[in-house]
Amino acid sequence: MAVIFTFSARSADLSTQDSMSIGILFGRLIVPSFADLNSQMQISFADKIDHPIRKMAHATEYAILGFLLVGSYADADKKRKMTVWIPAVIGSLYAVSDELHQLFVPGRSCEIRDMLIDSCGVVAGTLMGYFIFVYWKIVK
Repeated sequence: MAVIFTFSARSADLSTQDSMSIGILFGRLIVPSFADLNSQMQISFADKIDHPIRKMAHATEYAILGFLLVGSYADADKKRKMTVWIPAVIGSLYAVSDELHQLFVPGRSCEIRDMLIDSCGVVAGTLMGYFIFVYWKIVK
């Protein structure tokens, strides 16, 4: 949660620089002869994939959060039945609070779409964690 808060506290300009640099890196790794393109074309490529990169980053960071919340909720010593919905609700509420936090960051905004993407990431992470921990219990 602290990592997500730190990313959300960055101004819009810094956040854009981060995602553009990731877009350039992605181009270098995936696009053949990307290095041969002039800098304007490289920036144009990075700009075109900026939106999907940002949304994938949202989903990924919240999937990690969901996975960690499931792991923290599991309590094998007390034989408490692990459920998915409590970590998913906690993670989704944090997604809402994080978007509200961005209202106070210069150039950032609070978007319902991002809350939904974040919540889907949390649910995916909690489900993945649940199945891994259930498998782990069966194997042990």
